[in-house]
Amino acid sequence: MKDLKPYLLQRKQQNLYRSRKILQGPQGRKITLNNQHVLNFCSNDYLGLANHSEVKKAFIRATQHYGVGSGAAHLVNGHTQAHHALEEELASFCNFPRCLLFSTGYMANLGVAQSLYSKNDSIIEDKLNHASLLDAANISNSQLIRFRHKDYDHLANKLRGCEAREKLVSSDSVFSMDGDEANIQLMASHCQTHNARLMLDDAHGFGVLGKEGRGSLNHQQINPKDISIYMATLGKALGTAGAFIAGSEELIETLIQTARCYIYTTAMPAAIAEATRTSLQLLIKENWRQQALINNIHYFKTLARQTELNLLESNTPIQPIIIGDSKKANDISQRLLTQGFHIAAIRPPTVPENTARLRITLRADHTEADIEQLIDEIIKALY
Repeated sequence: MKDLKPYLLQRKQQNLYRSRKILQGPQGRKITLNNQHVLNFCSNDYLGLANHSEVKKAFIRATQHYGVGSGAAHLVNGHTQAHHALEEELASFCNFPRCLLFSTGYMANLGVAQSLYSKNDSIIEDKLNHASLLDAANISNSQLIRFRHKDYDHLANKLRGCEAREKLVSSDSVFSMDGDEANIQLMASHCQTHNARLMLDDAHGFGVLGKEGRGSLNHQQINPKDISIYMATLGKALGTAGAFIAGSEELIETLIQTARCYIYTTAMPAAIAEATRTSLQLLIKENWRQQALINNIHYFKTLARQTELNLLESNTPIQPIIIGDSKKANDISQRLLTQGFHIAAIRPPTVPENTARLRITLRADHTEADIEQLIDEIIKALY
């Protein structure tokens, strides 16, 4: 077997070594991490639903009714009434004809590409797409073509020069490391001109953007009929786990027949589905959470600009501060942790070389005092 020690040593020397911290309690504004109480600026639980009392009650009730494990894949006997109801409610909420649950967003993206595309096809992706979309293209054996980040003239050129049998344009709606938003209307227009499908990964927009958290399509006033394939995750704004693909009747039925990531894996626990149904109801009923999150984003950006922090252009809960050097970013993250603030240092290869950053994520339940203290501590750590 290949000696792996030199590789691990090299990662440490390059300040790229990853290590896990142990969470000792639920997600929340305040968490206990490695026996330390810290303010949490490092979670995708944007609306604070992961530990919501009603969501937990729904999970417990469903466990008492369905048990813990699903016991089988959806196509064997693991597809419960809870799963089916959630699919119908998500489809209605997103204004698509059908929807299909997957155990993770990663599996959803891989399942689509593997099921629909092959070596004679091309998948054209934004340069900063999530790793799951890039891996999806590779697993399908399609030709992977990449266009410059949010450069839609470059996308049009790539489409114009592509002679593949089938063409798919695939993009994040909200980019997970930069927090900026794709221009969906421009992509849809180019796809229509060049006879290509458009797939959107709305993992960080769903539940956060749009009326009642209906996502990036609603936020940008895009007709769902202009989008061939829509993916969103349930483990971020909705606070549970899993993902779904939404689209036409024919798309969903084709995925059920051919998507290996769906066919050959055990269904998510029914209790997760029931908890998610409650989260979806809260998303609509407790809309103050979304407004509180918007207010916190605005307040953070205002203070950050006043102190001239090196922010990227983002109007979403993802607010990265570019540091550049990986060691410096990691050192600042560790210093902030000792002061009671949990913020991840994101380093290559997750982000491009020389763009290591502090990836701050805001929550609906952060207070203005939390944000003020955070800005003060970042300034101290930087200077």
